[in-house]
Amino acid sequence: MIKSKCQSVLDLGEKLNIQNGDVKEENGQLKVWGTAKNQYEKNFLWDEIKRVGGENPADIMADIKVADSLVYAHHTVKSGETLSKIAKQYYKDPNKYNTIFEANRGKLKSADLIHPGDELVIPNI
Repeated sequence: MIKSKCQSVLDLGEKLNIQNGDVKEENGQLKVWGTAKNQYEKNFLWDEIKRVGGENPADIMADIKVADSLVYAHHTVKSGETLSKIAKQYYKDPNKYNTIFEANRGKLKSADLIHPGDELVIPNI
């Protein structure tokens, strides 16, 4: 029964391609573990766990590791995006656009000039 309650967590883990992931139901508690590509994906998974089970879910035990702790995320620029929009998405603060620009200075000539398809590193802050 607990597994069906948490189906969206399991689906998200599959969508994010969580590595070495597994799920086990034990004594009325769902145990979830695996390795996310980066901190952003780990946070995204935890947000879904909290959405399903509450801020401190007693029936879900998760141990999610991060494969690449050097960056927060990787982002492929889509049409119409700006560094400010991307900063708001990842940091909840559009004014942190310069942090993304500095981390990608070798790829970008200007903070105002990004193109669809550009692969950006979103640094940990």
